[in-house]
Amino acid sequence: MHILVINCGSSSIKYQLIDSVSEQALQQGIIDSIQAEQVGPALQSIFAACNPWPIDAIGHRVVHGGDFRDAQIITDDVLARIGAFSDLAPLHNPYNLQGIQAARELYGTLPQVAVFDTAFHASLPRRAATYAIDRQLAQQHQFRRYGFHGTSHAYVSQQAADFLQQPLSALRIVSLHLGNGASACAVEFGHSTDTSMGMTPMEGLVMGSRCGDIDPGIVLAMARRAGLSIDEIDEQLNRNAGLKGLSGISNDLRAIEQAAADGNDNARLAIAVFAHQVRKYIGAYAATMGGVDAIVMTGGIGENSASMRQRILQRLDFLGALLDDDRNLDVTLDQHSPVQAIHRPHSRVKLLVVQCNEALQIARQTAAIVQQANTLSAPAVIPVAISARHVHLTAATFARLFGADAQPEHYRDLSQPGQFACRQTVKLIGPRGQIDQVRVLGPLRSKDQVEISRTDEFQLGVDAPVRDSGHTEGSAPITLQGPAGTVHLAEGLICARRHIHMHPDDAAAFAVSDGDEVDVAITGGVRKLVFGGVLIRVHPSFRLEMHIDTDEANAAELDGHSNARLVYQATPAGAVLQSRR
Repeated sequence: MHILVINCGSSSIKYQLIDSVSEQALQQGIIDSIQAEQVGPALQSIFAACNPWPIDAIGHRVVHGGDFRDAQIITDDVLARIGAFSDLAPLHNPYNLQGIQAARELYGTLPQVAVFDTAFHASLPRRAATYAIDRQLAQQHQFRRYGFHGTSHAYVSQQAADFLQQPLSALRIVSLHLGNGASACAVEFGHSTDTSMGMTPMEGLVMGSRCGDIDPGIVLAMARRAGLSIDEIDEQLNRNAGLKGLSGISNDLRAIEQAAADGNDNARLAIAVFAHQVRKYIGAYAATMGGVDAIVMTGGIGENSASMRQRILQRLDFLGALLDDDRNLDVTLDQHSPVQAIHRPHSRVKLLVVQCNEALQIARQTAAIVQQANTLSAPAVIPVAISARHVHLTAATFARLFGADAQPEHYRDLSQPGQFACRQTVKLIGPRGQIDQVRVLGPLRSKDQVEISRTDEFQLGVDAPVRDSGHTEGSAPITLQGPAGTVHLAEGLICARRHIHMHPDDAAAFAVSDGDEVDVAITGGVRKLVFGGVLIRVHPSFRLEMHIDTDEANAAELDGHSNARLVYQATPAGAVLQSRR
């Protein structure tokens, strides 16, 4: 497919025509200094420039997607929902919409897809997405952390994993998009679990002209003491703050660095504040993820300013992150070398600079959703199984809990072939409480793992991360007590992600692959409920079944005999499965 990627801004339109197979840009450019009424003619000239190649679909960058979890085939309803969030991204969404509307008027026969900066952060856990304000007020007005630059963070984290020759699902990455807009993201085993931008793109790191984190009391004081109106405060925080406000010179780091070299103290302060804020977020995200395997820098500043990279990455030896100054100075990114390492050979944490290609990421998502729309058949029923708290043990841990000669005793078979519940149970002991008679599952495994629900987590007094089964690195500690002894696990306690087991034949029928994420509607429960971010796990030994924990089953008021369907969105082109990598 030939995908035209359009990024329509306030005064310019960037575009690339990308071949989805070779992933090469066949044509690209930017049209500057355009007014709203000129968007249509600008798009006509873009189509003319791409004329030697057929265009199969258009992918539009949209900054704020609200509660959309994935890219969407553009419909009138999707447009209305994008417009509803324009006040939260006033520098972006209104202009993104202009580009979409003009393209639909000109080329309404082509499939068009909205790809959202916020979608990658739909996996944020509640504790990271929730502001500490009145819950009723927050829910009424959808005040929560959405996060931005998601397309960039998703792309560069995958690029980093490929460069390190490790699966993204095995890595904890701090991704830093540093440019005129700047944000940090904790990418934990392939998912965004925290990010610095919040309900709007104003929160978090210091940016070119945006303030980043400030005391909300300053906003009140601007109104009460300085007498500024809401619009004047918006102007100050969005357009006159950040590097521009601190330096009094520019929002361009290059100009600020030159002024600093010439002795300008305000410029030096702006650089120091910027670097301090980024370094602070690196430490915070290393703590929330229980460690970090790689720190990745991208964006105009991240890719091009060796001095800023050095300022940010110095003094991180305590994390095991050791910067190589020579490699840092020698970074030159291009299409042949889009990822370069700047750490010392013995650095435990890898330090990478990655050339961002958001247009390619948008093209990939656009091609995937259009292809799904053309190939998917009617949805099939998936049985739902409620997974109670349970324990997987190694042979060594089993022996310490039940005795050297003890063996797992079969109690009953489980739905997945070869798996069974044991007669043996253990007691879970946490800092706050304990839970008796937690069933051990067989057969024994190579790694200890304890799976509980959020309610159990509260009862035990622990903070267990939501993880894919088997990903216990940096998870929570727990103490197990059996009839023959007690074992303290330094890690291994998780809240398991909801997931669907599929045989390869099932995956082919649903047009999904191992590692995909889908939205799932529960049928048969008392309440109508859709679960997002459900992991697809494919293996020849698996039987089709969705697993949710007891808390989720209670939320849907399921009785243990319910089914699920993958969520499909009706579109003129057919049905689109809501899935993502």
